[in-house]
Amino acid sequence: MKQFAPLCDTPEREAIRDAIRAICDRFDDVYWAEKDRTHSFPFEFAAAVAEGGWLGISMPEAYGGAGLGVTEAAIMMQEIGHSAGVFAACSTVHINIFGLHSIVRHGTDAQRRAWLPSIIDGSSRACFGVTEPDAGLDTGKIKTRAVRHGGHYLVSGQKIWTSTAQQADKVVLLARTTPIEECTRSTDGLSLFYADLDRRAVEIREIPKMGRHAVDSNQVFYDNMVVPADRLIGKEGRGFRYILDSLNAERIINAAEVIGMGRRALEKAVAYAGERVVFGRPIGKNQSIQHPLAECWSELYAAELMTLHAADLQDRGQPCGAQANAAKFLAADAGFKAADRAIRTHGGMGYAAEYHVERYFREMVATQLAPVSREMILCHIAERELGLPKSY
Repeated sequence: MKQFAPLCDTPEREAIRDAIRAICDRFDDVYWAEKDRTHSFPFEFAAAVAEGGWLGISMPEAYGGAGLGVTEAAIMMQEIGHSAGVFAACSTVHINIFGLHSIVRHGTDAQRRAWLPSIIDGSSRACFGVTEPDAGLDTGKIKTRAVRHGGHYLVSGQKIWTSTAQQADKVVLLARTTPIEECTRSTDGLSLFYADLDRRAVEIREIPKMGRHAVDSNQVFYDNMVVPADRLIGKEGRGFRYILDSLNAERIINAAEVIGMGRRALEKAVAYAGERVVFGRPIGKNQSIQHPLAECWSELYAAELMTLHAADLQDRGQPCGAQANAAKFLAADAGFKAADRAIRTHGGMGYAAEYHVERYFREMVATQLAPVSREMILCHIAERELGLPKSY
């Protein structure tokens, strides 16, 4: 299959692609299939990315990062998504790209100097504690409380879908510091912390799930976990606004990951279509095979254009909420279609683990749901861009 021509590449961006690809190529389908089968975290891959200095691609140079933009981060994560590790590989590293932006923007210089270098060099691992089982995307309704007692807070509550909590020693944690009934808006009174994940006051239960078995997802229960007051990011009660700062970057980066995943699935399908002979001819000679694959190529390309456009707007400090959400929407649909078509092209063997496309498909399903569903994206665009009334 002819290689996709990278879009909007400069020599520097091409160098990023080449360097990340060289790391990813050391971890093939056999490696990732074994991690998936045994539910084992890919420590070797994580270490290789950290050793290459890539965990801080968007972090300030003053703290050990590369100081690059969302466009470069998206290029990096697209290449990781295109690797054999697909979404598991992306999930191993992507919290560094968007999850710690609140510290960069709202933390004090002392906090940034104390916290960021160990995340960038890989000696610490952070997870993200926002979502709760009874709140979902209605973040203002979260119930986890952080109550101040002198020089510290006591945190109690429950979070769900906290990725990598089994390995993490830190957590970016959103908790309510002012009771909701005392707030003008439900999103007021929420505060953001960067805390030690103290196992003495925390219970972590892994959630059995459909795919991405190499990277754990968890329910996390907090029982009076002590968080020093100097672990508060920014001002008390403004945590919801702080996490909003990272949402557009998160959607752009996730879109880039999914485009990479879709292209890997498409490449597997194209290779099989050229090799598999039925009735004396390669199945790729049949238009019923060709045309769906050509559609996938086109849709992934269009999604990449929107993703790069959104990334460029973000890097130039321009409004990009609609574009970031549209990029996520288009990428998730195009990626899912490509993964589904890869299985169909393989026929019965697409259902077999041997060809790996079933693993790609299982991991692709999650991108339809997280970090935001396609339905919520459509609501956002309908309200903000089309001027239609709010529907929820």
